[in-house]
Amino acid sequence: MSSEVTIHTAECRQWLGELKTRFRQVQLKAAVAVNTAMLQFYWELGADMVAKQAQFAWGSGFLTQLSADLMREFPDTRGFSKRNLELVRQWHLFWLGAPIGQQPVAQFAKQPVSQILSIPWGHNLAILAKCKQHDEALYYAQATQTYGWSRSVLVHQIESGLWQREGKAITNFEQTLPAAQSDLATQILKDPYKFDFLSLSKEHTERELETDLIAHITQFLLELGAGFAYIGRQVPLQVGEREFFLDLLFYHTRLHCHVVVELKTVDFEPEFAGKLNFYIKAVDEQLRGEGDQPTIGLLLCKSKDRLVAEYALSDIQKPMGLSTYTLSHTLPEALRDKLPSIEAIERELGLDGATP
Repeated sequence: MSSEVTIHTAECRQWLGELKTRFRQVQLKAAVAVNTAMLQFYWELGADMVAKQAQFAWGSGFLTQLSADLMREFPDTRGFSKRNLELVRQWHLFWLGAPIGQQPVAQFAKQPVSQILSIPWGHNLAILAKCKQHDEALYYAQATQTYGWSRSVLVHQIESGLWQREGKAITNFEQTLPAAQSDLATQILKDPYKFDFLSLSKEHTERELETDLIAHITQFLLELGAGFAYIGRQVPLQVGEREFFLDLLFYHTRLHCHVVVELKTVDFEPEFAGKLNFYIKAVDEQLRGEGDQPTIGLLLCKSKDRLVAEYALSDIQKPMGLSTYTLSHTLPEALRDKLPSIEAIERELGLDGATP
């Protein structure tokens, strides 16, 4: 009897787990379907409003009256305020590419409407408010759909200029990686990286930069982009009789490879590439597992001469990229002595002593 109960309990738990998973999937699909249906309604409403105003030359009072009529009929619906109706109209005109106030050309089939109908209305409004070009707006709509960005993350990415920075790092990926891997690796790197969440002096050291980045690991991972998983800092590697330490080590879940990040608080020098090449080789030999793709490296420097960087990377055998970083907020030198030391911060975070 007890054996039957045990088997039944195990089977029940498994079935219950599967049931919960299926229900969550249904909830998600339902939410997406409701969102898409509402945005489809908004799209058609925007088209109707533009057409009616053009056809009958209705003035600004038209939206006021329309809002009042709809809110009277649907008092529990929040989307029929005059302001929201204005935004619906503006949103429709933006994606049709017509100046506001003029009748748009019928370009519905040419526009990526399916992309904008797949993300929430609040995200659409954020894109509408902050993007001036269709290419830029579409980039953020697609990224939101792909990575599931919250509205706050979306706004952060737009304000940080991700569209202008993504894929801009100097790399040798075309020469060192297969085509598919090269394209994706190029896409995930950007230039410059913006570390505006740090408070460092202009003369900060590599140790200070490294410690502050890890102390703000959530913001750091957000800036690195989707797919980066943090492994550790000052990761030891034994080569021969010597021990070497990697500044930062990550694993990228889309590239399926390790990513070695080396930090330099000075201008790029060609010898930096040679040292990173050595580290990548060591990681490939010691940490790369079955199914892992070739390790890539990222040099983060304070500044660079582009031609020098291209020369330096051209004959490097291992895949690597070179980017710069910026600090939007730096501490005045007068305040440095009033703040905790790097050692005190490490003790507080439990980062002193053993390497993670």
